[in-house]
Amino acid sequence: MHRGGAPFISEVLIDDVGDRNDYPFDLPIVRHLARRRRLKLTTPVTFLVGDNGTGKSTFVEALAVTAGFNAEGGSKSFRFTTKATESVFSEHLTLAWKRRPNNGFFLRAESFYNVASEVDRLVDEGGSGLLASYGGRSLHERSHGESFLALATNRFGPRGLYILDEPEAALSVTGCLALVRRIMELAEQDCQFIVATHSPIVMAVPGATILQIDIDGEIEAVDYDRTDTVLLTRRFLDDPKRFIEDLYGDDYV
Repeated sequence: MHRGGAPFISEVLIDDVGDRNDYPFDLPIVRHLARRRRLKLTTPVTFLVGDNGTGKSTFVEALAVTAGFNAEGGSKSFRFTTKATESVFSEHLTLAWKRRPNNGFFLRAESFYNVASEVDRLVDEGGSGLLASYGGRSLHERSHGESFLALATNRFGPRGLYILDEPEAALSVTGCLALVRRIMELAEQDCQFIVATHSPIVMAVPGATILQIDIDGEIEAVDYDRTDTVLLTRRFLDDPKRFIEDLYGDDYV
């Protein structure tokens, strides 16, 4: 596993943002990165994990925009805007490139519908050959999860940079496993993945770096078995009924 070359992006550098405490500079991960001033990426696959509200998606969005991708998702050639909601954090990032990819895509789960619509628009305008890159038919003609897997299977290719924000959002357990297999395949084909996820399945890619962000924004590289996500999921699966009883006490029915 991971017989590809060095990561395309080896480091993310953060400008001095002063004492700003407005959004997004009030987010835990942004506050921490503003103090640290850099984040190293040393392996072909890096996962960002942590609870809701830590700022993972905001950071991944800023990283993607800085790398040249459309804020709502897509490849670098996508330049549509449904509603501009991206933060200004990208203006404070600089990427240290070891080398440049030949391919790439930013998958943002919450706005993938807009990406699928843009693909249809481009096909309607004469880009019929484009459809083959997405499995041969409109992404809107598939289930949400099927469209994600069609993207990973057909559009993702060797020597690519792929930034994914919560790709498990549309996937079943078997879908998550299929995505893991595809990431493993592409990691061996000289690709780099940077993925924000809550899924203990997705983050199980062998050899990946897992960066866990706590509620204060502190970032720590942790082993898979030590992530809060895995520990909590295992505790729940060991005894779901007892877990719910402990959680809700006398209110449990």
